[in-house]
Amino acid sequence: MKQKTGFVAIIGRPNVGKSTLLNQIIGQKIVIATDKPQTTRRRIKGIHTTEKGQIIFIDTPGIYKPWDKFGEILFDEAKLSVPDADVILFVVDGSEEAGKGDKWIANNILNSAEVPVIIVCNKVDNVKNPQKRDEIVLTYKTLFEQNYPLVKVSAKTGRNIDTLIDNIYRKLPKGEPIYDEDDLTDETMRKIAAETIREKILLRTQDEIPHSIAVLIDQYKEEENIDKIYATVIVEHDSQKMILIGKNGNMIKNIGIDARVELEKLADKKIFLDLNVKVMKNWRKKYKNPEEML
Repeated sequence: MKQKTGFVAIIGRPNVGKSTLLNQIIGQKIVIATDKPQTTRRRIKGIHTTEKGQIIFIDTPGIYKPWDKFGEILFDEAKLSVPDADVILFVVDGSEEAGKGDKWIANNILNSAEVPVIIVCNKVDNVKNPQKRDEIVLTYKTLFEQNYPLVKVSAKTGRNIDTLIDNIYRKLPKGEPIYDEDDLTDETMRKIAAETIREKILLRTQDEIPHSIAVLIDQYKEEENIDKIYATVIVEHDSQKMILIGKNGNMIKNIGIDARVELEKLADKKIFLDLNVKVMKNWRKKYKNPEEML
């Protein structure tokens, strides 16, 4: 059987489950996922290899109509994935009807797409009434003049993921795998460390710390039995620094523990993690991405 290989862009509004979907498909957590918008800031590749071939997924930042420079950067980052893709997955929240954000993505990106589009209706299992489910699905189908296929899935439980994968392979071009069959991502541990720390900050602080934070890996030293990571968390206000450090340093300590435990599982070795917090007012207006601050 001739194998198929291609790139698949995952796009959609913030918080519809794009990163959770990718982690479920890959079978391992390679992308941070929280219920906060703008969790994903960069395009991240996840690699799924079977006897049928290889699917290279590109997870993108949640798309919304940008209202500031930082939002424009995230939008551009997501839009860059479209020309590179052989297939686009439009992930939507199937527990609610299509909204203005979904219509905006359909009109500004997908209706002009020159590659196949698959609508992925996530969270539809949260709606128990079958008639209501059908009504919700119809609101997404009618966003497009084309009759795009729609697959109902649960990114959380893995329901219908196999059906989605089959639909993707039907639309991919023939070709040999690009990456080794054991590869799950092309992300470096340095980048994964930064994203993991940022996720733990968002989970620990909830609404206290907005997305005006960045994590810089100052040093990543790989040794035989231990990796040593020195990182700086960038915030925009002194009050945010106080929240992050916490009383007697407990908040930053717990964030460090959470991140270290997860990174040790990924690296399969001991991790030493040193975290510092630095205030840099309005950094998002000065830099396109956090790495420019290094």
